[in-house]
Amino acid sequence: MNRSSLARRSATVLAAAATAVLAAAGAASAHVTVNPREAVQGSYTKVAFRVPNEEDKASTSKLEVNLPKDHPVASVSTQPVMGWTVSVEKSKLDKPIKSDDGEITEAVTKITWTANSASKIAPGQFQEFNVSLGPLPTDTDSLTFKALQTYDNGDVVRWIDVAQPGGAEPEHPAPVLTLTAKAADAEPSAAATTPAPETSPADSGDSAGKTETAAADSSDSTARTLGVVGIVVGVIGAGLGVVGLRRRGGSAS
Repeated sequence: MNRSSLARRSATVLAAAATAVLAAAGAASAHVTVNPREAVQGSYTKVAFRVPNEEDKASTSKLEVNLPKDHPVASVSTQPVMGWTVSVEKSKLDKPIKSDDGEITEAVTKITWTANSASKIAPGQFQEFNVSLGPLPTDTDSLTFKALQTYDNGDVVRWIDVAQPGGAEPEHPAPVLTLTAKAADAEPSAAATTPAPETSPADSGDSAGKTETAAADSSDSTARTLGVVGIVVGVIGAGLGVVGLRRRGGSAS
C-alpha cells in the first residue's frame, strides 16, 4: 500500500469516527430538559423546559409538564410563547402550604402547551417554554417534572423515567431540577475558618524573589522548548523536501 492510499484510508477512518461521536452526542442530548439544572431551596426562579424534535418526518405539537404533588410550589406562572396556547391545571393539596398570606390549599400540578398549525417544532428544531416558580421547597433536594411530548403523527414520547442513584441514564429520563441549600445554611469551609499565617516583610521579599526566579526559569524553559520544536519542524521540512526532490528525479528518469 502506497502512502497516498494509506493517507486516504486514515482520513476515511477519522471522518467515520468523528461522525459516530457527533451522532452519539446528539442522541444523548436530545431529551426534554429543564434549564438551568439547579436552583436554591426556598427561592423564586425561572426555568425553561427545552423541547427538541427527535422525529425526522413529524413535528412536535404539544407538551405536557407535570409538577410534583408531593412537593408543591405555591406560585407558578407561564411566559407566553408565540403560536402556542397554554392551559394550567390545579389540584387540591393533601397538605396545605403555609405562606405569608395564609394557607394555600391548591397548587398547579400540570401545564400543557399546544401549538397552532404554523408553530409546531419541526425536525431539527427546538423550543423553550419558560415558567416562573417559587418559593421552591426546602424539604427536598430535587424536583422531578414528568413530561409528555406529542407529535402531529400521533406519537407520544413519555419523558417520565427516574434515574436511579449509581445507575445508567434511562432511555426517556424525566427533567430534574436539583435544589441546593442556601449559602447561609452551608457550613463554612476550612479556608474561611482558618486564619491566614502572618508574613513578615522579609518573608514577603523572599517570596517575591522566588516568584520572579520561578517566572524567569519558566520563561527560559519555554524559550528552549520552542527552540527545540522549531529545529524539529525544520528537520522534518527538510526531509520532506528531499523526499520530494527524489520523487521528481525518479519521475524524470
